[in-house]
Amino acid sequence: MDLFKPLVALLAIVNPIGVVPFFIHFTQHLTPEQRRRTIRVSSFSAFLVIAISALAGLKVIEFFGISLASFQVGGGTLLLISALQMLNAQPAESRSDDVSDGQQRADAGDSIAVVPLTIPLLTGPATISTMVIYADQARHWWHLAALVGYGVVVGAATFLAFSASGAIARLLGKTGINVMTRLMGLILAALAVEIMAEGLVKLFPVLASHVSG
Repeated sequence: MDLFKPLVALLAIVNPIGVVPFFIHFTQHLTPEQRRRTIRVSSFSAFLVIAISALAGLKVIEFFGISLASFQVGGGTLLLISALQMLNAQPAESRSDDVSDGQQRADAGDSIAVVPLTIPLLTGPATISTMVIYADQARHWWHLAALVGYGVVVGAATFLAFSASGAIARLLGKTGINVMTRLMGLILAALAVEIMAEGLVKLFPVLASHVSG
């Protein structure tokens, strides 16, 4: 297993900088201390989603009797959809959250750190499916440990991005954030096609002969 591909995919999907505008919006009426706590909870929650997906995701698939090849095709398709959303400068895990509903969650305190910031804006089905696919490719315990470690990296990146949200918004502006989101989407699209191709070859071995030929 290429140990760097999962990290690249995760950073592209989670894209904490792309979520900064949403973080600013949902926390604009919180006190500085509440904002800091929201940052901590969001970062740790993102790590938990990634770690649990890497360690237990395969067991969940086996419980429902889903083949990994089918999951690869489905997960790759989901990643491609996320990439297309990002190429349109939308967050990879975006949902149509009503603004007034988001404000109500802001008033609720820590709840916005988990919903909608962590799930689905930071992590969601695309993140989970990516971790499950790469966990299946792990051949040693330290491969799984690396995936969990990447969860720490993503959590740290989220913490840094949200902590610097004010400076990032001023520095990049809306245009800069949109450009970065599109670049991450392009990288993610390439990874998604690769994952889908691997799944399709497993489901339809005849494809492999045509490709090699």
